[in-house]
Amino acid sequence: MTEQSQNLALEARGIQKTFRQGPKDVHVLHDVNLQLAAGRSLAIVGASGAGKSTLLHILGGLDKPDRGEVLVEGQSIWELSSADRGQMRNRTMGFVYQFHHLLPEFTALENVAMPLLIRGMKPADAAVRAAEILDKVGLSARLHHKPGELSGGERQRAALARALSGSPRVVLGDEPTGNLDERTADHVYGLLLELNRELKTSLLLVTHDKRLAARMDQRLELHMGCLQKMA
Repeated sequence: MTEQSQNLALEARGIQKTFRQGPKDVHVLHDVNLQLAAGRSLAIVGASGAGKSTLLHILGGLDKPDRGEVLVEGQSIWELSSADRGQMRNRTMGFVYQFHHLLPEFTALENVAMPLLIRGMKPADAAVRAAEILDKVGLSARLHHKPGELSGGERQRAALARALSGSPRVVLGDEPTGNLDERTADHVYGLLLELNRELKTSLLLVTHDKRLAARMDQRLELHMGCLQKMA
């Protein structure tokens, strides 16, 4: 492993992806390359349907590219078995989506503790860690509220806490503020960047919002299946 690759949290090399739609092949991603340094933030901007979510799923090991490779801290994730790739996601990655995907029958505390329980942490220790990270996102008074009892911004902050509960090295976000009003979106986005700096995790978000993307360390644009620097 080179010194440069050791300093990279996430790297994509030559990613290509094609989908079959009826009689036609739709080329979604063309030779996509990117590097995310440890502790840095990167925004990928693109219009709806540009392939942003597809790229994010490939970077997170949820979808396999037709060609190319993804490396997390120098490890090629598609060389891992399905079980090992799942463990890698649980231990090194956090995911935040446009819709919170919290489990409605569980409290905020239980939702945030769940990835830690899956990892094998003792329930008491998982609860303590979940309460700590919920406090960081301003939800210490809402630990025992279920998602239906939280506002939209609170639900998204709980989802952010869940993504960060396991101290991931990389957080991937798919339009994480796209379902919020502008003021709440600004608050959640600011919180993401604050935690990125405080916890020294690496952050990669895909978004259509150039205004919010401007607050990230790096900005790339996905257009016609290719990544390019934003003007």
